[in-house]
Amino acid sequence: MSADNCAGNVSVPLRNILNSIQCVRDRVRDGESNESDGAFNLSNFWDTLNQAVKAVSQEATKLSLAFSKPPLPSQQDGERLAESIMKSVLTLSTVYYWLPKSQGISLRRQVRDATVEVLEGVAQLVEVILSSPLQSLSQEQLTSTGSVWSACDQFAQLPQDNKGAVLVVLSAQIGVVKDAIEEIEQALSEAHDPFSDVLDDDQEGEEPRGNQDTYWSEKDRCIIGPCQGLMKASAACLRKLMSAVKANGDVTTAQSLAQLDDLADITKEISPGVDDLALCLYPPMDYSGVETNQVQYSFYCLCVSFLHTPLLSSLHRSSHVCGESQLTWVQFLEGAVDHNLQKAKDLIQQDS
Repeated sequence: MSADNCAGNVSVPLRNILNSIQCVRDRVRDGESNESDGAFNLSNFWDTLNQAVKAVSQEATKLSLAFSKPPLPSQQDGERLAESIMKSVLTLSTVYYWLPKSQGISLRRQVRDATVEVLEGVAQLVEVILSSPLQSLSQEQLTSTGSVWSACDQFAQLPQDNKGAVLVVLSAQIGVVKDAIEEIEQALSEAHDPFSDVLDDDQEGEEPRGNQDTYWSEKDRCIIGPCQGLMKASAACLRKLMSAVKANGDVTTAQSLAQLDDLADITKEISPGVDDLALCLYPPMDYSGVETNQVQYSFYCLCVSFLHTPLLSSLHRSSHVCGESQLTWVQFLEGAVDHNLQKAKDLIQQDS
């Protein structure tokens, strides 16, 4: 950024607030919330937060318009603009800190991420104004202003409590598993063995079937089947679990809130599990990796379904989300996972 691009001293207050906004953003990203000793009014929090977000959006618009065409604001006007937008940023960050962890970690994370996105957008807008020619409104400044509006608008879509926040996590994981299933299915439909009509016995000592690193063998395709079954079982588990959270999720007690947060944390392990398992399936297939990642992936699926496991004794069937009425589908999932694991293991070890 060059001071030559901003006439006179009007750039000084902008540079100062840029540094301040970046500091506020970093504190929000890494800081802790203020714990409330008394009762916390979540409805009042949302009303105040939405007002604060609206104020930031308005102040960002004023700042962008002031620097969209000549003449530039005077130094005094520039200082007023800088003070106003800094006041709105500090108000937003202060209101965010009101939200205590006791309202749910998942909710707080999503509010934090949305707040950081707004602060990053405002910082980027100020930086663009400082670095862009001021003879006309640049496309970059228009884009940056729109990014602030978009980040502020996202607050209207945020979940209003921890139950809603966990449902957002579950929905995202369902999307991840669905995409992985569809990608494997598409790859299978498009992949073709160029030597499929040639028998290995006819190759007489030559390397049979050409470069098998580029396509799936018949054995590979058989192994992919139970892996797909495992992915589909986890997708079914997540859908059932999402329905259970919608029906039974409770945000009125500390224990229920903690169980919802534990569920969200475990569920988020499915994404890397899906990726690791899928990567091992592509040619040349890594049989050892398939076995390892199947076991790891299935472990997370079972944990998410709240099965009895020694490692997660606090998350077993006593959970308020998945009670006795959900045991049927939990047991069905357990059987599906075990079946696919054993089937893949038998196929991998066959002729080895």
